[in-house]
Amino acid sequence: MKVLVTGGAGFIGSHVADRLLADGHDVVILDDLSTGNVEHLQANARFYQMDLRSPWIDELFRIERPEAVLHQAAQASVRRSVDDPVFDAGVNVLGTAALLQASVHHGVRRFLFASTGGALYGDADVTPTPEDYPTLPVSPYGAAKLSAEVYLRTFNALHGLSYAALRYANVYGPRQNPHGEAGVVAIFARRLLSGEKARINGDGRQTRDFVYVGDVADANARALTSDAVGSFNVGTGIETDVNAVFQTLKRLTGSTQPEEHGPPLPGEQRRSVVDARKIEKTLGWQPKTSLDAGLDATVRYFREGRRASPAASVRPA
Repeated sequence: MKVLVTGGAGFIGSHVADRLLADGHDVVILDDLSTGNVEHLQANARFYQMDLRSPWIDELFRIERPEAVLHQAAQASVRRSVDDPVFDAGVNVLGTAALLQASVHHGVRRFLFASTGGALYGDADVTPTPEDYPTLPVSPYGAAKLSAEVYLRTFNALHGLSYAALRYANVYGPRQNPHGEAGVVAIFARRLLSGEKARINGDGRQTRDFVYVGDVADANARALTSDAVGSFNVGTGIETDVNAVFQTLKRLTGSTQPEEHGPPLPGEQRRSVVDARKIEKTLGWQPKTSLDAGLDATVRYFREGRRASPAASVRPA
């Protein structure tokens, strides 16, 4: 199948593209390289450096004629969405709408969207949180992702476009940006390896559902070849607090740095964990990578400075 992967030079998108190429699909990548890296691209994928809102998007679809779109590209900073909600909506809402319009015009059969679990559900009263829990985002980023899901449902109703919105938990693994505001695993791993101070925000007891990027790529591969329509959580259903992650990474890196805490981030969620039983029942997907194995693979990546995916060397749970 010919597949267009947006954000395919980025952290999650490049792993998704690698998996699709391994499965024998013909992969086309669109990325503006604002956060992506050309070193993440494989030579057997065609690459277009282009913004989602470019007037040439329709021409790209006309030339390549993709059968499916895996939309991984996004403005992914919650903090930036708060500071500049208009920019966030431009990328995450209007950019998605432009892709949906081009997909309908050029006969795309399947559209997958990288959505979010935590930013949609917020501090939920039900944990692990299922897909039918009320979506009440408290950031423009979460609001934009929810708006995009509404667009997906609308294009399905109007044009019959088959879609799946994959609501990711906290994705981690090799290639994650260790210099951003999010991605605590990558941030801690790089700082512990380099001897820099790795400060924990708040008391460190805030929990997250850490899902390995290779397992997220597997979820995309399964959703691509399915006809199932709707929203699906992609996570482990296991809560792990930040203190535990720090201690495991400290052991894996061989660091002797003492645990140090700073002030909590304003508005940070205390608990976030998703219920992934729906995607298991519908697509047969389950996370295969234990947290220890995934953290070990991530540390090895940052220690060795590798660009290639280490998925083959990850031990299953």
